[in-house]
Amino acid sequence: MSKYDKLLFKILSGRSDSNVAFSELMQLLQRLEFEVRIRGDHHIFTRSDVSEIINLQPKGAMAKPYQVKQVRDLIIRYQLGDIAHD
Repeated sequence: MSKYDKLLFKILSGRSDSNVAFSELMQLLQRLEFEVRIRGDHHIFTRSDVSEIINLQPKGAMAKPYQVKQVRDLIIRYQLGDIAHD
């Protein structure tokens, strides 16, 4: 299982939303083919086949738990990533 798969599984499990590094969450979204636009500390992610916009801000080096949940909900709703398709 690759680092990407482990992170995707960790997010999909929902057990450690407060323990996800912001940089890892950004890398995951970019690997899922989201485009990123940065304005100050706001990282805005869009994807042509996803109607929602993801707006993330770091809390120190970590991602905010409610934003990890938003990413999880989008991954499940749009069946993004290899594990989400199983």
